[in-house]
Amino acid sequence: MLPRRELLEGAPDPAALEPLIDAAETALRTWQPVWTPFLPADLREQVEARLGRLSELQLHGDGGHDGAERRRLLLLRADGGPGPADLPRNLGGLEIGGNFLFDPAEPADVRAALEGAGADPGELGDVWMRGDRGAQAIVTAALAIRLDGAAALVRTVPVELVARPIAELQPPARRASKRLSSVEASLRLDALASAGFGVSRNRMADLIRLGAVRLNWKPVTSPSRELAAGDRVQLEGRGELLVETMTPTKRDRWRVSLLRR
Repeated sequence: MLPRRELLEGAPDPAALEPLIDAAETALRTWQPVWTPFLPADLREQVEARLGRLSELQLHGDGGHDGAERRRLLLLRADGGPGPADLPRNLGGLEIGGNFLFDPAEPADVRAALEGAGADPGELGDVWMRGDRGAQAIVTAALAIRLDGAAALVRTVPVELVARPIAELQPPARRASKRLSSVEASLRLDALASAGFGVSRNRMADLIRLGAVRLNWKPVTSPSRELAAGDRVQLEGRGELLVETMTPTKRDRWRVSLLRR
């Protein structure tokens, strides 16, 4: 048995962590590899930090593409058995085709539509938009088969769902980490996120109000929320922004160092 109390101590969401500890115990007890569902990045980081320190267990993440935020974790015994390269990934791609010219959507809208079409959240990996033509997604292979040829509604837009091999998808390019320096009149979320992600401040404020931005992995809808050094800002499809330092200037402004990754 794993040291469950120690693994759960101080966890932000112990209830979400419990079934993943159960999965790790199953992998260790049966000597069989166990795949978790797709995990949101905050929960995955918790699992990797807590279960990753166990010498008897291996963890390997797979989200279908290099820059994936949502990933499944493969849990394996560390002392034998097949390695990750020997096991099927059981992932597929999904094309979500429709005309979004007059009703632009965000990945969260597409995710909600897929759940409405019968997808479990744990079957859904990353979703990204492709302009006004629709979206693409990484999903489990079983879900791709189940939804192939189905119709759904994203906001007001009818869409067709088509299974695609992952190799045929065009996921967002993984950005290299970039350090930025900016002088801002305030430490507001919309101001710093606008500077870090290269989006206009008005557009960033709209994205925040729509719930597309997270602060330290928690949804935030107030553009005026003030940030502090160490805060992490996530924007789906555009990566993460780390606020490294903030120093007041002689003119009552702030010189801020940001790391975009």
